Amino acid sequence: MPFELHTERLIIRSWRAEDAAPFAALNADPQVMAFFPKTLSRKESDDWIAMANAHEKEHGMTFWALERKEDHALIGMTGLACMTIEGFDRTDVEVGWRLAFEHWGQGFVTEAAKACMKWGFEQKGLPEIIAMTVPANQRSRAVMERLSMTHNASDDFDHPKLPDGHPLQRHVLYRLKRKEWEKNAV
Repeated sequence: MPFELHTERLIIRSWRAEDAAPFAALNADPQVMAFFPKTLSRKESDDWIAMANAHEKEHGMTFWALERKEDHALIGMTGLACMTIEGFDRTDVEVGWRLAFEHWGQGFVTEAAKACMKWGFEQKGLPEIIAMTVPANQRSRAVMERLSMTHNASDDFDHPKLPDGHPLQRHVLYRLKRKEWEKNAV
């Protein structure tokens, strides 16, 4: 059964075939992908959706499609995924997002990520959710802070999938434990 989670303005849901073209356009935008190693080709974007679908099937969660309710446009992705990066345990769960540039600054990411984290803590019983980005990505770091996530410099790491010296190799890590979320969730 396809996943679907509603917020006031958004639908967070399983991927559909019609999502491929708008998601590929988003992944080809240099502004959207500024803090990623590169933009994605159409094939790489389609492969990413296939990987997300496989992850959902295996784990019951993934980085899902993000649809705006008012016009049913795909505006990005958000969700929860098990970590696949060396140095992390597969039980570590990351909240993540990517949004088409024209939708930045409207609170969509915070709204969607907050709903996904609530779902993860309440429905999946997750003990903690993490998020990561490069130090210069102030927009994503601000979202993490709005989500009540905290940063400890001792958790920062060099991304093992990037070569030594790569300008995006260093990553900051934010965390939110369920107990802390419960204090603020009232």
